[in-house]
Parts: sequence; structure tokens; C-alpha cells
Amino acid sequence: MADDGDRVSLGLLDDAVGYLLRRAQLAVFDDFARRFAALDLTPAQFSTLLAIRENPGRRQSDIAAALGVQRPNFVALMDGFERRGLATRVRSDEDRRANALELTEAGAALLDRAIAAQAEQEAAIREAISETERRKLIATLEKLARLCVGN
Repeated sequence: MADDGDRVSLGLLDDAVGYLLRRAQLAVFDDFARRFAALDLTPAQFSTLLAIRENPGRRQSDIAAALGVQRPNFVALMDGFERRGLATRVRSDEDRRANALELTEAGAALLDRAIAAQAEQEAAIREAISETERRKLIATLEKLARLCVGN
């Protein structure tokens, strides 16, 4: 039987950015799920509500593209928001063929609670890493995110 201090080697995975990034993402998402369970919001739903609040009246295709969500998935997301009374689609004044998005009062109230939960999560992250490390991590993640778009 191995000592508790013995670490299992994962070979090249111990130094693989993609593997470690995925492990970190799972840990952060598990924490998110715990903090947001009472709100009944997923990370994608939170991100979408926040983007709608920050861009009232923007076309649904603009919001979906900014978040990297495929059209069919975004339509389903908005259908769910409308059923829950959190957001609405209205005909765009600029393009009558497009839908503009707006939060409802209930959506804005839920988002306020979600932002508080997200702030608690960010505070926990700040306890784990320094502000300098956090800023470097954000900059590095932004660079990595550009890999998928070829920039």
C-alpha cells in the first residue's frame, strides 16, 4: 500500500496544458454548480443572462456569437428563459427579421443574485491565487482561447 504522500504519476499529463486546463475547468464548474444550485442556473445560462443585461436590445445572433454558442443551442436556451419568464425576444427595430433580447424584471432579479454568487466564487479563487497570478492566468487563457479562432 502506498503512503498518502505518494503521488500517482500521470506521465506526460502531469505537464500537459490541455489536461490541466480541463481539470481546473471541472473544479471551477463543480464549485459553480454548488454555488448556483439554488438559482437553477448553468454557466451557459448565467453567461447569457449577463450578456443580455450588458447589451440590451442586441440581436440574438450577436449574443450567441459573442458567447460562442451555436444557433440551435442558443434558441433552446432562450426558449427556456422565456418559459421561466427571465428574458424575452422582441422584433429588432433595426432588422424586423431578427430578434432583440431583453431581460425581464424576474430575469434581472435572478441575475443580481447570480452575480453575488459569482462574486463569492471569484473571492474564493482570489484566496487560492494572488491577484498577479489571476491577471496572468486571465491573459494566458485569452491567448489560448484565440487558438480556436486561428488568431
